[in-house]
Amino acid sequence: MTGQIIVHPSKESLAAASAARLITTVIDAQAERGEAHVVLTGGSMGSAILEALVATPAAEAIAWELVHLWWGDERFLPENDADRNATQAFQAGLAQLKRLGLDDSTIHQMAASDGPDGDDIEAAAQRYARALADEAAEGSTVPAFDVLMLGVGPDAHVASLFPGKDTLALTDVMTAAELDSPKPPPQRITLTYPAINAARQVWFLVSGEDKAAAVAAATGGASVSEAPAAGAHGTEATLWLIDESAAVGLPRGDDD
Repeated sequence: MTGQIIVHPSKESLAAASAARLITTVIDAQAERGEAHVVLTGGSMGSAILEALVATPAAEAIAWELVHLWWGDERFLPENDADRNATQAFQAGLAQLKRLGLDDSTIHQMAASDGPDGDDIEAAAQRYARALADEAAEGSTVPAFDVLMLGVGPDAHVASLFPGKDTLALTDVMTAAELDSPKPPPQRITLTYPAINAARQVWFLVSGEDKAAAVAAATGGASVSEAPAAGAHGTEATLWLIDESAAVGLPRGDDD
């Protein structure tokens, strides 16, 4: 499922537009359901969106105490390690959002390697699955995320689902441990496709020409094994929010 492709002129305009889109989507979700569940992505694009979000006055219209924040994956490193997605998110904007009402109880971090499960990454992954189930509707094992954001690697990986890995075939668990990531650090915790594809909206956020081949492959019919991004989609919408550099590999006419 390709979804809609929207091309922005630059990484900066992509971040600003995505932050504005997120604000509107969260406000609509809260109006309809009382709360909102959002899955954050890591990397420079994830940080850029949080930085744009806290710089946007309209963010104050969100009832932040009713926003649940999750992560699509995490590096299994000690708490507050600079390479953890959660650490980078707090530096980029979550600390400022706490002043608007975002509460620690609704910031759902994946366990660190010095956390409650110690270095048992399998137990840590199961702990996150239980946290997801605790916030899910009756009969479900994960919340129906209102927005699930994904970065895309040059190899077309999403979250910590990498080409050719066994985790791509998991259908009966919502989280998994990746023990040998081709991108360091090797140990990571990730959502699986069943959790990702439960989201109402999945947004791919991609910037840079080094990602252009991955975007073209994932939207052009590549297999999930070759391009894991091709296996992610929302139940209501799937959006590719990319900049012009990431769009250079697309056929003309696809950037609408």
